[in-house]
Amino acid sequence: MIQTLLNGNKACACGRAHTCDIKHVVVRPGAVEALSTLCAEYSNILLVADENTYATCGDRVVEILGAHLADKIVFPGDTILIPNEDAIARVEEVLTSDTDLILGIGSGVVNDLCKHVSFCHDLRYFIVATAPSMDGYASVGAAMITENMKTTFNARVPAVIIGDVDVLKTAPMRMIQSGFGDIIGKYSALNDWKLAKCVNDEYFCDEIYNLVYDTVLKTEALADGIQTRDETAIQTLMEALVIVGIAMSFVGNSRPASGSEHHLSHYFEIVGILNSEEYFLHGIDVAYSTVVTQKMREELLALEGVRAAYSHDVSVWEEEIRKRYGAASDGVIALQKKCGFYDKDYETIYREKWDEIRTILSEVPSSEKITEILRVAGLDFSEFEELYGMQKIDDCIWYAKDLKDRYTVLWLYFLLCKK
Repeated sequence: MIQTLLNGNKACACGRAHTCDIKHVVVRPGAVEALSTLCAEYSNILLVADENTYATCGDRVVEILGAHLADKIVFPGDTILIPNEDAIARVEEVLTSDTDLILGIGSGVVNDLCKHVSFCHDLRYFIVATAPSMDGYASVGAAMITENMKTTFNARVPAVIIGDVDVLKTAPMRMIQSGFGDIIGKYSALNDWKLAKCVNDEYFCDEIYNLVYDTVLKTEALADGIQTRDETAIQTLMEALVIVGIAMSFVGNSRPASGSEHHLSHYFEIVGILNSEEYFLHGIDVAYSTVVTQKMREELLALEGVRAAYSHDVSVWEEEIRKRYGAASDGVIALQKKCGFYDKDYETIYREKWDEIRTILSEVPSSEKITEILRVAGLDFSEFEELYGMQKIDDCIWYAKDLKDRYTVLWLYFLLCKK
């Protein structure tokens, strides 16, 4: 199926041509051996990993590359690697005019870092996935943390994705659960996409929506096999993560895969980094945040009708933003002033389209069902509440929307449920 998707669809019913520049995706046991053929045309390869990801298959990759490997960077494994200005500079300082390929060994952070640097220097890059932990392997965007803001930069897809099941199944269980949770989060993201089409007349493609939705359903069925590291479940999960990434490439952004649940996740990550506080792996945050956003939809569905929208006081809002975002506040405030969501007359739109909005909101599985799906995969929602506490979760509900320029259910909930 993946190879068929790579061929794209130049005549989609949505009116757009869907293309993807990935050349090869190899997901199977022993897939790393394919590098000997796929890297044959490159003579000055830069390898990027951290100590933990390098330990999974780094020596074997170095052996396969042989004289084609020019240099390598292995970040320390005893601290969390953050894809920020320092990490970018570390990679750039060893690039030369002869470098013809960046090869990453890792998952989310290494992938985004290599993707960003390779794009900025017009280089190809390959990624050897070490965990089925997130859906960004095949996406066009690179999620970086610059100027204390979580920003998705335009980039390009990797030319090659290697998912060696022998490596993937040995990943830390939390990373495997993270990938599973990231896919379950698409229930929320897809609903937000459809809601944005209704409310903001945003571009929408039924074909891509259905592709991702079907992938979520297939992944949901893997829950039992996740905790046992079942080889078929791990391979299917990795393929699902790649398929969702291809869907993002088709659209040109992360809309089919990232909505309110990702905004909550980004809030916990950004605030955690700023305040040196613990936060979950991205996909686990996404999974638990999907439960939270679904509870919002259920509360909205319980409303008898559209009440007067919450009155926005700019000075009060700026004060609240500064309390929560600290050093990142100026960027958050500037972003929202630029995108203008606070200035739009959503109340009128909500009144005109309330029946359609309610129909869309009702299409997501219940928060109880999502919680149970996650439980089967070993994810207990109570740990989310214990780590963050109700005050931080409440702050996130009201202020995570301000991190992004994307309309989601967070805006609907804010305007109709904020007291």
